Amino acid sequence: MEGKIAPAGAGYAVAQLDELSPVDCPCGTSRRAFSELAGAPASVHVVQISRQARPHYHRRLTEIYVVLEGEGAVEVDGQLVPVRPLTAVLIRPGCRHRAVGALRILNIVIPPFDSADEWFD
Repeated sequence: MEGKIAPAGAGYAVAQLDELSPVDCPCGTSRRAFSELAGAPASVHVVQISRQARPHYHRRLTEIYVVLEGEGAVEVDGQLVPVRPLTAVLIRPGCRHRAVGALRILNIVIPPFDSADEWFD
């Protein structure tokens, strides 16, 4: 995995998030760490929210959005919740959600992110 540093058999892994290659996602671009790491309990992503995303949900994944930069809102089950730096929003499986506005967030995904668990109505 790009950006991962750990000796073979180590009980830890390190990812330099700003060195990971960004991938397109429904709301902009994401730099994802640990989603491919066998046995990882979670993945962590730095996401640049740059476009209006369609509300979506996950059947298995829990997400925690932590706003790093910008002000806007997180829409959860149709309700707009204002957010600013250091606001954290826990999003449970089945909750329809999306980020609104020009934001940079840290997204903690439990279990690790799986693109097959992204559902749109």
